[in-house]
Amino acid sequence: MGYVYYARYLEYFEVSRTEMIRAQGLSYREMEDSGVMLPVIHSQIEYKKPIIYDEEMQIKVMVFEKPLYRLETFYEVKTEGSEEVHALGEVTLCFVDKEKRKPCLAPKAFIDGMLNNASK
Repeated sequence: MGYVYYARYLEYFEVSRTEMIRAQGLSYREMEDSGVMLPVIHSQIEYKKPIIYDEEMQIKVMVFEKPLYRLETFYEVKTEGSEEVHALGEVTLCFVDKEKRKPCLAPKAFIDGMLNNASK
């Protein structure tokens, strides 16, 4: 159809979220290696205007609340040179102990990184 396939947005959100975490000096891989996973437990996307295939997009990732057991992330998708919003998204993830497979508190380094970035 010439448009970005609707399910791709969740993949784009994942890449954007991973880069947001990296920009705060944190490593998703190190968190998993230390025994904490972060699976998605909820996602929602509101499609406002299609994006043409191969059009460059910017995805803004926002976190409004301190993560404890959950990380709630919000997304705004725009294209190069436009202020129009093409899609809005929300993804909630839960910190999970890798061995016990039960929810756990967010790692201190994760919370500290998020709080330090919020104060900048």
